Amino acid sequence: MSAKEITWDLTGLFLSVNDPAVEKAITESKVLADNFEKKYRGKIGSLDPAGLLACLHEMESFYNEVGDVSLFASLSFSANMTLPEVQALYDKVSKFEAQLGKQLAFFSLELGALVKAKPEVISEPVLVNYRHMLERAQRRVPHQLSEVEEQLIIEKDQFGVQAWEELQSKWLNTRTFEVVVLGEKKTLSYGEANGLLPHPDRATRESANRSIYGSLAKDGEIFSSALRSICNDWVAVSKRRKYVSPMESSFLSNDTEEKIVENLLQSIERGAATYRRYLKIKAKMMNLPQLGNHDIIAPLPESPEFKFTFADAENLVTRAYSRFDHNYATAVKEMFAKHRIDAPPRFGKRNGAFCASWYKGKSAFVLDNFNGTLTDVFTLAHELGHATHDYYMSRSQTVMNTSVPSSVAETASIFGELLLTDLLLDEAKSDPQRKAVLSMVLDEAGMTAFQVTARVWFEQSLYRSIEQGEFLDYPTICRHWTQARDRIYGDAVTWFPEMEAEWTMKPHYYMANYRFYNYPYVYAQMFVYSLYDRYLEEGKAFVPKLVKALSAGSSVGPVEISKMVGLEVADASFWSGGLRMFDRFIAELEKVM
Repeated sequence: MSAKEITWDLTGLFLSVNDPAVEKAITESKVLADNFEKKYRGKIGSLDPAGLLACLHEMESFYNEVGDVSLFASLSFSANMTLPEVQALYDKVSKFEAQLGKQLAFFSLELGALVKAKPEVISEPVLVNYRHMLERAQRRVPHQLSEVEEQLIIEKDQFGVQAWEELQSKWLNTRTFEVVVLGEKKTLSYGEANGLLPHPDRATRESANRSIYGSLAKDGEIFSSALRSICNDWVAVSKRRKYVSPMESSFLSNDTEEKIVENLLQSIERGAATYRRYLKIKAKMMNLPQLGNHDIIAPLPESPEFKFTFADAENLVTRAYSRFDHNYATAVKEMFAKHRIDAPPRFGKRNGAFCASWYKGKSAFVLDNFNGTLTDVFTLAHELGHATHDYYMSRSQTVMNTSVPSSVAETASIFGELLLTDLLLDEAKSDPQRKAVLSMVLDEAGMTAFQVTARVWFEQSLYRSIEQGEFLDYPTICRHWTQARDRIYGDAVTWFPEMEAEWTMKPHYYMANYRFYNYPYVYAQMFVYSLYDRYLEEGKAFVPKLVKALSAGSSVGPVEISKMVGLEVADASFWSGGLRMFDRFIAELEKVM
């Protein structure tokens, strides 16, 4: 079966967007919300520990019920956002979620007031399952507003920053691009054109880059309007919530501390020279005086042409996970067997890839855009790592303990990429194959750890710019991006002028009320490199440690999870360990040059 035929089966949620069960589930969710409000509004602060436990259980029941409707609408829209009936359902459910959010805003406010007034409740034995969740609630207390203010924020976001987010996504996925592919002009969707960025033919890569980013640049003022509005909105919200900076909220969301993130980013900046060394090595292997931006993730010229069917990808990823541990591959096998993956790129489908947890079904769904490249196989291994994480977490934790921060959520996914790397290196039949795999891994790690750090600096610069009274028009935003980018790449890469628009297509900058999405990926990359190094030292004895860490969900914080596997992220010198592994991959590459 080709990738074009691999689409997900959402009938475990609902039969179709017109299924009467959707409306029934919405009605039942509203009844649950009404009953919860009637029972607990104005009373949470007076609950004893047993009463609070019952309250939390009822809220989890509500989450489980409404979760299926929300998930179905979101997945349907991501897969086919141009279909009118899908758009209508997505709009209806979005409005319903906003209504529920306003109605139940009192819950988090009253819970925060309770833990502030009675912090000892956090340590009550009967609430041990929710201890860390309550600790996180306590950290958010100083930034909570009144119920009316919280409701107004939800209302303004629905047709404000959320609308800007939707605009950016729809622009990308409802446009076509003219790309010259091996000398032949083709009209392609964004997903198809984006899939050509690592094409073996340099002229094709150049055409794809110039077409995509040239088109984005033509509408640069639209994207700058969206991003400017989102950033200015967040500055206002941050001040109202008494955050000391626009970044502080992200530390709470990611359950981390500012000093840990500072240590991480400083470590990456010090290590950028290592990444530039690799890029210059790659330029030599490509017989180029210097890499162009369209060469950064390109395959090496002498590389054997990797072209994978979806069945090939399934086989490789399944075997990679099984080599680590037979049981560890269970979730991966189920994702294929139960048709939880939507593979083909198509017009109107969201670009990129993601994994969405389905707690009630103790499973997940993966959206992919599979074009048969080696990169696509790694992407599949990555997203199925998320599914594996969901598999263990959902079977060990109640739903409130599955709110995993991104820094932890990327653990199994990046670990899966490294498992695939080992398999491919072990089975490589020649030095050119080994070079191709090592270059692929270094390319991806370089993008995740280093290029993504540039995105963090870029986002920081936008907020500094606003605070200094600078107007964020298109040229100004482009300047901030290229300056941040060049802090990483230095003299190792030359750039097409069109690449100043690269920031426009990153959905993370536009996500409503989720600022500084990027640094958790840097955190995870460096953490998992050290984690994998520990696995190589310990072998099979490491398996239960990883399973325990993944099973913990958000019942404990990232620092505690790192201790489960024998690591210490709070140590200022910790992050250099991940850089050492990057160095090790470079050394392996130099051996086969």
